[in-house]
Amino acid sequence: MKSWYRSETTFFIAIISLIFLTNPVLATEYRAIDLNPTGIDASGAYGISGTQQVGGGAIWSKGVSHALLWNGSASSYTDLNPAGFSSSFASGTNGTQQVGYGQSMAGTHALLWNGNAASSVDLNPAGFDSSYAKGICGTQQVGYGTKTYVGLHALLWTGTAASCVDLNPAGFGTSYATGTNGTQQVGYGSTPSTSPKTHALLWNGTSDSYVDLNPAGFNGTSAYGIGGLQQVGCGSGTATDGITHALLWNGTAEGYTDLHPTGFDASVAYGTSGTQQIGITRGYPNGPYHAALWNGTANSYVDLHTFLAPGFADSYAMGIDVYGNIVGYARDSSGIGHAILWQVPEPATLLLLAFGGLALRKRKG
Repeated sequence: MKSWYRSETTFFIAIISLIFLTNPVLATEYRAIDLNPTGIDASGAYGISGTQQVGGGAIWSKGVSHALLWNGSASSYTDLNPAGFSSSFASGTNGTQQVGYGQSMAGTHALLWNGNAASSVDLNPAGFDSSYAKGICGTQQVGYGTKTYVGLHALLWTGTAASCVDLNPAGFGTSYATGTNGTQQVGYGSTPSTSPKTHALLWNGTSDSYVDLNPAGFNGTSAYGIGGLQQVGCGSGTATDGITHALLWNGTAEGYTDLHPTGFDASVAYGTSGTQQIGITRGYPNGPYHAALWNGTANSYVDLHTFLAPGFADSYAMGIDVYGNIVGYARDSSGIGHAILWQVPEPATLLLLAFGGLALRKRKG
């Protein structure tokens, strides 16, 4: 009898584990956590890695916003706003460091933190009037900066202002870098022939290494996130009947997947873990935006808004980590934003559910 029970237990757990690994969307019941701290009037989360979430919060009485770092709860937040900066915002984290930007008398400068306000490093490169850091992975940080009489250029850093690499490709008047996987960078840019439309771009560390991800049938695309071998963003054109569609690439323009679910007015993908993609959808016609999750195809779409507490009018998913945890924000009926963490149950919880199912089955037997 014990031998039979051990065999069935092993088999049951193996099946449960296989389902979780091969179809994380179907396996997931997200727990939505409101990260808006006491004393912060409105907030939004834009980056996540491991136990860290980052974003910003508004303090209306002072007319400022501050970069914020959380560790899974509203009360865990750290105010990252550095001395000498009136406002700041954090847009990404690699689990130990955070990136974003701040405003001071010197202008808007890209910033890198190591967990607290006093650790901030000013990444604004020599010759640039302003700069913004938007993504981080490993030792790389990416964003963009402006130069007088030159324009806006995609930038890549490795920890210091002096390490900055200008990624703007030859022939492009404007470019933005929005994400990195630690070796490659994504974003978008325009040339005189494409402006004001942009083309999604993928770089390998230098301006001349860029790959134009704009597929045939699209007159404009943008890439906003990268994870593993995947890049995500959006595009529109004859291939979409002029509607903005969330897109997934695997390194080439031809290899794209249209993630737009049937019956929606618009969709955008903002981030990818390398296997799952997150962003937003808008109901038809001109309905509210809902935070969205995909598992590589349009028909795998999951509406993350359904996991929120009642009272939120719309929601936006902005970042995802390799474990499937997601951050973004939701606006209440008054239009006030709340930073949100959609948290995947821990493996121990999932196994507990599996054992519970097995125990129930044994009792019934």
